[in-house]
Amino acid sequence: MNRIFQNERRNFLNRAGHVGALASLGLVAQAGMLSSALAAGKPQRGSARGVAGSLPKRGEYLVRGGYVLTMDDKLGDLPDADVHIKNGAIVAVGKALRVPGAEVIDARGMLVLPGLIETHWHMWNTLLRSMSGDVQARGYFPLSEALGKVFTPRDMYLGAMLSSAEALNSGITTVHDWCHNTQTPEHVDQDILALQDSGIRARFGYGYPQGWPRDKSVNLDDLRRVKQQWFSGSGDGLLTLGYAARGTRYPGAYPSEWEFARKMGIPISVHANITKRFGNETEIETFYKDGFLGPDVQVIHALTAPPAAIEAMAKTGTSVSLSPYTEMRIGFGFPQTGALLAGGVLVTLSVDTAALSGNADMFGVMKATLNVENARAENEFKLTARKVLEMATIDGARGLGIADRVGSLAVGKRADLIMVRSGDINMGPLTDAPHLLVEAAQPSNVDTVMVDGRILKRKGKLTAIHADQVVRECALALAGVRQRANW
Repeated sequence: MNRIFQNERRNFLNRAGHVGALASLGLVAQAGMLSSALAAGKPQRGSARGVAGSLPKRGEYLVRGGYVLTMDDKLGDLPDADVHIKNGAIVAVGKALRVPGAEVIDARGMLVLPGLIETHWHMWNTLLRSMSGDVQARGYFPLSEALGKVFTPRDMYLGAMLSSAEALNSGITTVHDWCHNTQTPEHVDQDILALQDSGIRARFGYGYPQGWPRDKSVNLDDLRRVKQQWFSGSGDGLLTLGYAARGTRYPGAYPSEWEFARKMGIPISVHANITKRFGNETEIETFYKDGFLGPDVQVIHALTAPPAAIEAMAKTGTSVSLSPYTEMRIGFGFPQTGALLAGGVLVTLSVDTAALSGNADMFGVMKATLNVENARAENEFKLTARKVLEMATIDGARGLGIADRVGSLAVGKRADLIMVRSGDINMGPLTDAPHLLVEAAQPSNVDTVMVDGRILKRKGKLTAIHADQVVRECALALAGVRQRANW
């Protein structure tokens, strides 16, 4: 245990409980306000002013002179082009646009494209970054359960905020927060609040608590509360609700919870056909026979999906989310990207968990997806860089049911875009833009990030989230988690 960790752990343990931790940070009054607000069922923004400031206002911008990859079939790629943004929406895309009064953002030497869309991420356990050990007792599943059970609501907030900060810094503008640590309503609210405070676009997937019995249903009354409390108003459309489901191996969940979600109009996401070790290679076919597959359903991994399951998903419009780094790291196997695409399935990409992947580098996820599939096929040309880029942008939007709003740079869509420096040492000279983004780009090349017309990263720096403070508070929180879990 290094000296920094020992000091952070000791400092944290000197604080008396959740409110005590906030008190030491000068946040006692706010902690009281938060507790009162949660008790009254009134979500409040800004439970941690030390880690997130006010979101920037939406302005009118002219992104000028960039190499624009619209990811729109009709518009295509536009070298030396402009994007006009007003009130959070894209109002024009083209060359030599004239917009008197708009703030000009110089995009010369930049690749301008839609923000990357991540479709499955256990954001709370980014607090456990790279902690999955080298022996079974310290593997990912024991780790998540042992430490997840002792998370406080504050820990949930910090885990989701750390994830959001890394996402935005990396060019990810949309995430699917697959929350499988819904210990209490306060845990749930704090996770959602972090998403709201960060300004990111997200689907919050309401899941189950760590350590939850297989034969016991989750708190469906709380799922109903969350829908009414957080997602019933008009809002700004940044946050949507999903159900992070358990499958056929969980008699307390299937099919009763699925039926509940369907009646509530909540889209469903489930880990299925994960690995031969778990068996149940007909699970997706069971979903199909029971009438559950459809465009509102996302299957995660599907590594062992047989042809019949692939056909069922394609026939019903069910999407698949792949996370190659974690699938390989944990030993599940290789993603069968080619078979899914050949079968007509919509394929999207995800981070999954930083406890295994280490980071949220979607450029790396794209590169791994391309290389693994072409290696499996023993064919350099089986999967193309452009297709992988589509999987990380417009196809991701389709998978989450938000392609009418984001995923491409087209008139009328919301302004979720990123600018990537093409002149950096690892990017230049500019050759083939899709290949550079998939094979060469890194989060450090992301210069500017805009979500819904708000600039959340500019000139390489986050504008609303105080990254250094987030990391410091997460280190303190993790010290407490490890102490309580005796880990």
